[in-house]
Amino acid sequence: LLQVLNEKKLQEVDSLWKEFETPEKANKIVKLKHFEKFQDTTEALAASTALVEGKLSKNLKKILKKIVVKDAHEQLAVADAKLGGVIKDKLNLSCIHSPMVTELMRGIRSQIEGLITGLPSREMAAMCLGLAHSLSRYKLKFSPDKVDTMIIQAISLLDDLDKELNNYVMRCREWYGWHFPELGKIITDNLAYCKCVRKVGDRSNFAASDVSDILPEEIEDNVKAAAEISMGTEVSEEDINNIIHLCDQVIEISEYRTQLYDYLKNRMMAIAPNLTVMVGELVGARLIAHAGSLLNLAKHPASTVQILGAEKALFRALKTKRDTPKFGLIYHASLVGQSNAKNKGKISRMLAAKTALTVRYDALGEDTSAEMGAENRLKVETRLRHLEERGLRRISGTGRALARTDKYQNRSELKVFDPSGDSTLPAVSKKRKIQEVDEADTEVAVKAKKFKEEITEKATVEDDEPVKKKKKKKDKEKQAEEEELLSEEAPSIPTVEVRQNCTATWSYMGVDSLQNIQGEYSYLYNPMLAFVSLQNTEKKKKKKKKIKDED
Repeated sequence: LLQVLNEKKLQEVDSLWKEFETPEKANKIVKLKHFEKFQDTTEALAASTALVEGKLSKNLKKILKKIVVKDAHEQLAVADAKLGGVIKDKLNLSCIHSPMVTELMRGIRSQIEGLITGLPSREMAAMCLGLAHSLSRYKLKFSPDKVDTMIIQAISLLDDLDKELNNYVMRCREWYGWHFPELGKIITDNLAYCKCVRKVGDRSNFAASDVSDILPEEIEDNVKAAAEISMGTEVSEEDINNIIHLCDQVIEISEYRTQLYDYLKNRMMAIAPNLTVMVGELVGARLIAHAGSLLNLAKHPASTVQILGAEKALFRALKTKRDTPKFGLIYHASLVGQSNAKNKGKISRMLAAKTALTVRYDALGEDTSAEMGAENRLKVETRLRHLEERGLRRISGTGRALARTDKYQNRSELKVFDPSGDSTLPAVSKKRKIQEVDEADTEVAVKAKKFKEEITEKATVEDDEPVKKKKKKKDKEKQAEEEELLSEEAPSIPTVEVRQNCTATWSYMGVDSLQNIQGEYSYLYNPMLAFVSLQNTEKKKKKKKKIKDED
């Protein structure tokens, strides 16, 4: 309990922290009036929890009655408004709580070692740490209802019972099937099958027995009809007794499994109600069992919760550099099962995120209601409905119309590999066949014939025209040159001998492929080109000689 010495400085809230920069300044503002020591940690914990919950402890009540009531005209500054209201009601003392009081408490807490003498800093730190640990344990409230060990044991036992029931039922059906094989096909329910066998025993008793309390009328009639014409073997009474005893075991285990499931459901609603609403009792219990405890599950991020139970597939995918799994134990939740195969990954991711929130709320929150889980489940269901209906809204525009999406149709196209892309060599024309060469020769011959006919026509037309008297010598020379050029452009057809000689020359050179012939040797593989080139060279020589003679 401290007393304020200078109340004027408390009015300046913004600069009040400057008065508590050093212990000397703090002693000028407040001074210690009374100090009460706790006897042990338990008493300190009780007083701290009472303050946290806004209650008035017995020791605090005694101190206030003993000291503060004497100075009833003064106000009592408290850090908690709820505690101030309790003190005012029970002791009729005027209490004050304001931002000024909050700033004052912060300054006192920073200089508590200078205001309270005789307390070493090491002992003070150790006491604060011990009290903080004790208070944290109390706030977590480890009550019997919050023990998740029972859930882990219950879900493990439930899985074991399912395996044993499957083995027992399979053995019972196979055993009794030697005597009455048709019964296994008619009655598909395992529990009803065992009850019928226990009640009737031998198949000959089905006609006289009444199993209407176990089976519907139609199935009962089918069983009785099949019992009369059954192909099974006869068995002794001792064998039937052993089969009936096995049926008793199956029925007892089934009843105990039902009882255990109800127990697990109630325990899950008590410990993790929001998790139960989100994913169901079995999936929630398996998640808790896989994580080790509810608190460990609350520490996991949503991405870990999503693939919890698929660790083997995850590490195999990381090792082989393939796609990681999208879901683990959460795949068995009802919301994931409702979605189609295309949306299972999206729904499991969203469900894992909401499940992580609900687990933390259940593990660390004080509220025991399942409202948060119901709200989050509604959000996931809404998202699932939008995905199923393709409810994607437009970003711009009215926003009311649905986005148009074209229907996807899978069209399988057969594609053939193109080997031309593998080669980096430049494309060269292929060797022509003999037939193609002959066709080219005939085309050239036809063109040459037409060209000669045109020239002869022009010559006849020019001969018919009257010759002009005044013609210069230069015009005649130009005309002669043009005729020579025209005669050069119309090559004559080479003979067979020339082509054979060119082919022999090409083979004599030892060229393996026509593609390797380039440049000046390109004429060797085409006799027509060879003849034209030889004829052109001879004519050029004659022309040069004629020009020299004229000069």
